[in-house]
Order: sequence, then C-alpha cells, then structure tokens
Amino acid sequence: MAQDCGFVGLGQMGAPMARNLLKAEPLTVVSRRPQQAADFAALGARVVADAGGLAGCDLVFLCLPDGKVVEDVLFGVPSLARVLPPGAAIVDTSTIEYQRTLTIAERLKADGLTYIDAPVSGMQARAEAGTLTMMCGGEAAAIERVRPACARMASTILHMGAVGSGQLAKLINQLLFDINAAALAEILPVAVKLGLDPEKTATIVNSGTGRSYASEFFVPNILRGEFSKGYPLAAAYKDLVSGAELSAVNAIPMPLLAAATAIYQAALLAGHGEKDKGGMICHIEDRLGVAFRANATGDGA
Repeated sequence: MAQDCGFVGLGQMGAPMARNLLKAEPLTVVSRRPQQAADFAALGARVVADAGGLAGCDLVFLCLPDGKVVEDVLFGVPSLARVLPPGAAIVDTSTIEYQRTLTIAERLKADGLTYIDAPVSGMQARAEAGTLTMMCGGEAAAIERVRPACARMASTILHMGAVGSGQLAKLINQLLFDINAAALAEILPVAVKLGLDPEKTATIVNSGTGRSYASEFFVPNILRGEFSKGYPLAAAYKDLVSGAELSAVNAIPMPLLAAATAIYQAALLAGHGEKDKGGMICHIEDRLGVAFRANATGDGA
C-alpha cells in the first residue's frame, strides 16, 4: 500500500493495533512516553511527539479515550486537521458520541479531509491478534480506500452506512454488553448469599443458558479477584451516557439500560472506577457481605 500512515493513541487497544499495522505499512506514531517511543522505534516506526509530526500523511488512524481528546488532537494546537494534505483520510477507531462524530465530520469536510468513524470491538486480546471487528461509517469509496490498512487490525470490517453509523453500531453492541455485565454484578452475589458455591455456580452459568461473552470473560476473573483485565469502569461509563442521550433525544424508553446504569453509578460512587466492568460486583458484594470467589461459601438462606 502506497499510503503514508500515521497513528495517534497508543493505549491498551491502540498500541497492539499500531503494531499490527506496522508489520506491513511504513508508520509514523505519536508518543511522548520514552519507553514506548523506543519500543516502536525498534520495530521500525517513525516516532513523533505530537500530531504536528504527521504532516504529509494521507491516512491517519486515531484510537483515543473520548470525544474531547479526539477534538483536541484534530483541532487543538498543534492541529492534525491543519497539517494533513487535502484529500487525506482520518479513520477514528475511538468510541465517541454520535452527535460529536457528525460535527467532527462536517468540520473536517470543510478542510478537504475525509473522516471515517470506525470504532472497534473485541478487547485487547483480539487487538493483539489483529482480529477485531470494525464498524465503519462514511462514504463507501473512502472505506474501500482504507480497507487494506484496516484489515491489518480487523478481520471483520463492516460498512454500516453514512458517517456516524459506525458509532451507533458500536454503541448498540456496547450497551448490550454493559447490561450483561451489570446483571452479573447484581445476580452472582445473590447466589453466594443464598448458600451456593461460587465455582459451581460459575460452571453452570458459563455452560448453560445464562452464558454470554460478558460472563465468559468476567466470571473467571471475578473468581480470582482479578479486575484489571478490561477497560476501566470510569472510562467505560461514557457509553452509558451516550445511551441515555439517545434515549432522551429520541424519546425511546430504555428501562433495562437505566437500571444497569444505576448499578454502574453505584459502583463508581463506591470508588471502583479503576476496576474493569467485572469490578462492579465488588459494590454488591459489600452490600450483601459476601464474595463471589473461588473457595468462598455463602452464608445460607
């Protein structure tokens, strides 16, 4: 591929995505962390300190924590939008708000740039394997242009529709996942409170009809008391805010989402924001005086 590629956002998801892209593409990455910069330089990347160093790139990937950071990179000082050549494409794999996505796309279009919202699903393990699912919003021709580079990071690339459609699709997926995670946090401690063995209960859930991706990922970690394998709860909360905004703006009732959101909020208020979504269970456990852990037992009914 003849495009000069850049990558901004070398976090938990972005770093492995950039490494996979680097295997086949000359790549310029933005990093201010000395060890990370040295690691990527050793892999053959060109490393720059800020978005201004991406001048001349005709394809730039973003993988940033929220919409404000995306806007700061694109329109702040230095401004990525100001240094890219006309016709360059920006593929934003961040998960941000739908309305903000539309605004960003319009601003970039006025600058002669193409914006594709392309949030990803699959968590860190699939980012490392290059097998993410990427949901793209934008013009079909633009998405086909960047598809070969995207395929270095994602095994499933879906064109969902116009700009913003990728974020909407990601949000639908995330809200279902979020509700599942909240349900685990509420119900599993009840099992222990009523005297069931946590390990046996976990086996039943993950081999029975209660199974979900959330249960398969989080329940084994909960049994070990491990709450650092996924995205931090405080950062993930933005998806619930986006869901509430869609519900309010479109007058669509979402009572299950509202109930799940209350569990997230209670866990955040209790100080569990640095834990992953499995860590929501800690708040319910504290309230019930039990622990859903290997070798733990309930107090009987």
